[in-house]
Amino acid sequence: MKKEEVVEQGVHNYSAAEEYVWPADEKVMKKLEWFQDQKLALMMHWGPYSQLGIVESWALSDADAEWSRTGIDWEVSGEEFKKQYRDLNKTFNPIRFDPEQWADIAADAGMRYLIFTTKHHDGFCMWDTKYSDYKITAEDCPYHTGKYADICGHLFEAFRKKGIGIAAYFSKADWHVDNYWAKGYPRGDYMWRGPSYVPAEHPEEWANFVRFTENQIKELASSYGQIDIMWFDAGWVCKQSGQDIQLGKIIDEIRKWQPGMLCADRTVGGSYENYITPEQCVPDEPPGVPWESCITLGTSFSFAYEDEYKSPREVINLLVDIVAKGGNLAINVGPQPDGRLPKGAQNTLKGMGEWLRTYGNAIYETRACAPYKRGNIAFTKKRDTIYALEMFPDEKEPLPESIWIPYDGKVEDVTIMGSGEKAVFEKKNGGIMIHNLPTDFETPIARVYEMKI
Repeated sequence: MKKEEVVEQGVHNYSAAEEYVWPADEKVMKKLEWFQDQKLALMMHWGPYSQLGIVESWALSDADAEWSRTGIDWEVSGEEFKKQYRDLNKTFNPIRFDPEQWADIAADAGMRYLIFTTKHHDGFCMWDTKYSDYKITAEDCPYHTGKYADICGHLFEAFRKKGIGIAAYFSKADWHVDNYWAKGYPRGDYMWRGPSYVPAEHPEEWANFVRFTENQIKELASSYGQIDIMWFDAGWVCKQSGQDIQLGKIIDEIRKWQPGMLCADRTVGGSYENYITPEQCVPDEPPGVPWESCITLGTSFSFAYEDEYKSPREVINLLVDIVAKGGNLAINVGPQPDGRLPKGAQNTLKGMGEWLRTYGNAIYETRACAPYKRGNIAFTKKRDTIYALEMFPDEKEPLPESIWIPYDGKVEDVTIMGSGEKAVFEKKNGGIMIHNLPTDFETPIARVYEMKI
């Protein structure tokens, strides 16, 4: 079934797996294997909007004002509101930003790749672009003299040094550039997600926007080292405008010097959506194609004051559910306006890393394995090993002394991960029964059984 493009309160749906197009380029296919090995990404939405703790970009869209402008005491007209939002660049000064510290935290948490917002829909650029003055390095932004002013450059390099892959998030919509939300058209000042004009009726305006977008994408891909993934948001730019930004041509050219680079043209489908991207949800069944769920660690993608963060137990349960269905988890953390990562988020990331250091072999480089997930038991596979992960979402749940694992394939031996003990097991009822499991300790996040086949 084809999924319609729906964006509700800033949250997107995702492309139908049945319409997925496998790449013909062998280097892209090889990179897809790399992608499916990684399993865990740190996603970050960061920009001037973090100063107010509001949702990123959407408050600029008059069509989305009802839900996106709540909680802000700005008793002004819509136009004044938008002006004040756009002027947030003049006070954005993240003087406590330390890219190497971020990279250390990510590595300790078990992250394998970074998805960073180089530019969200509001058009503010977190790199030293030559094609816009609305950027972190502009003279009207106080951080332009900062040690790490070209944020993307320093951040990408710090993460690469830790062996963490780089995905550059880029919004195809730009609500700051004149060629997208242009003045003097029938829409007037009332704006929405799409361009302020009909591109087919104003081809020169649209051509200027396409040229601007192409220049920025190529700039990121040519000036900031190896980019493993270009992650494109705002699929409506083409779908609802009825026009193309010629992304395929741009990516083909970039792949001449970034061979195999993945392209996540999310919600658009076709040969340049190399993997699908459910947002704030997990598919009920394994899609059978490469995929990645982007889910917030807190309550929103952007930083929110006094936010509440998921516990390590919640995130690991989420990760296992996703990996068992063949996907990756991109867990989003919104940095503070001063450049630090929130303490609550850091605590969860630390707990995730502690668990993954013991049980990561059951997660990384694995593939989906039937029966995928039954009740609280999930399965992954790596070469001649099946991992059965017995999950405990409730920390007060009593530990059973015995467990029946619903796997009916051949099993040579079973090891309890963490302790390294060999388990005594028997084939029973089309599965494996393990007895005499220890129950004299606090309920873990999971018990993991390594089954040699």
